[in-house]
Amino acid sequence: MNSTTVRNLLVRGMLAGLAAGVLALVVAYLLGEPSVDKAISFEDAHSHEHEMEVVSRSLQSTAGLATGVLVYGVAFGGIAALAYCFALGRVGRFSPRATALLLSGCALLAVYVVPFLKYPANPPSVGDPDTIGKRTTLYFLMMVLSVLLAVAATLLGKRLAPSLGTWWATVVAVAAFAVVIGIAYAFLPVVNEVPADFPAALLWRFRLSALAIQSALWGGFGLLFGELAERQLNPKPAKADSGRAVPAAN
Repeated sequence: MNSTTVRNLLVRGMLAGLAAGVLALVVAYLLGEPSVDKAISFEDAHSHEHEMEVVSRSLQSTAGLATGVLVYGVAFGGIAALAYCFALGRVGRFSPRATALLLSGCALLAVYVVPFLKYPANPPSVGDPDTIGKRTTLYFLMMVLSVLLAVAATLLGKRLAPSLGTWWATVVAVAAFAVVIGIAYAFLPVVNEVPADFPAALLWRFRLSALAIQSALWGGFGLLFGELAERQLNPKPAKADSGRAVPAAN
């Protein structure tokens, strides 16, 4: 793959990331923000200290949310496009569109879902402010471990494919990934700082909305970027004008 193709795919990846960010923004505004507002109301009702807002809540939930999600979408789209350039043709004989969907799905699982199952997202008023550094470190440790194990599982599957066949090599690789992740879940510290009187339904809705936002972002990117990559790498030949007369050969 030459540098021009990589550059074109990078631009398309950033555009697809921007479009996917718009989709994720809509999901975040409709599903996530109501849960955040209720969590903040719970915190205000149970807190005796009232701090002045540096940035108003209305600005946070509109312009602030839009800026954060869209900038993240563009950045993640560019990184994912570069990863796609490396993965294309190395993970199997898939079309450009199918490779984009496969990469997006695997990235969603490795980058977000696996760490989320161990350290799920929490709304405001959940979590001790004194342990935020520890919790952030544990989350990123779980994310890095998940990504590295996903890469190792992919390499294992490719190594076993000639002897076991693609199907069983994939089964063994996925099983190995699940076993090692399970061991990591068992040995990494448990974080449970949810207040006893915090509404369980609110916590559940917030975590589902966080998962929905990431699914919209990664799924939207996979579909959009897959289509753009397919058109870039496998352009359709121009159709001949059916109404034009073809001269007879002499």
